[in-house]
Amino acid sequence: MIKSTTLEAYDNSWYKPGAKWKRTLWYFINEIFLKWTFLPNSGIKVRILRLFGAKIGKGVVIKPGVNIKYPWLLEVGDYTWIGENVWIDNLATVKIGNNVCISQGAMLLCGNHNYKKPTFDLMIGNITLEDGSWVGAQSVVCPGVTLHSHAVLGVNSVANRDLEPYSIYQGNPAQKIRTRSIL
Repeated sequence: MIKSTTLEAYDNSWYKPGAKWKRTLWYFINEIFLKWTFLPNSGIKVRILRLFGAKIGKGVVIKPGVNIKYPWLLEVGDYTWIGENVWIDNLATVKIGNNVCISQGAMLLCGNHNYKKPTFDLMIGNITLEDGSWVGAQSVVCPGVTLHSHAVLGVNSVANRDLEPYSIYQGNPAQKIRTRSIL
């Protein structure tokens, strides 16, 4: 028997990412200070993120046009670069290590929907980008995925499972294509 999706029954009331006033205030601050492309200063962005509960290390570079859903669910290590138009849709915790590069237009997506349920239930999973990892431009990291130490996700690829350390992945879904050697 084939059933159909019944979105009118969708209910994610169990999901409590923070007080409504806090989420609303963050929405406007995010629009003005992070997503706005005319504010290139990383220092101001880092201070604002810390004010909202993000744990941000030293020497972090945040380029213009970045969108962060909930800073209180974000941890970023030292000397990490977050490129233009990166979307960190952190419905769950995102941990980014030291010396990580997230290139232009990449998306870290902590949420998805259960297509097997007629109510299309929300599912969330943490994302971890370990030290020295690199997310290529226009790539997607899916919920529950870890890029282990120095893993590389190539341009326009989709990581729907963990990436091995010192390995380079490409494609949709991302497949290991070689070992990463740092000279």
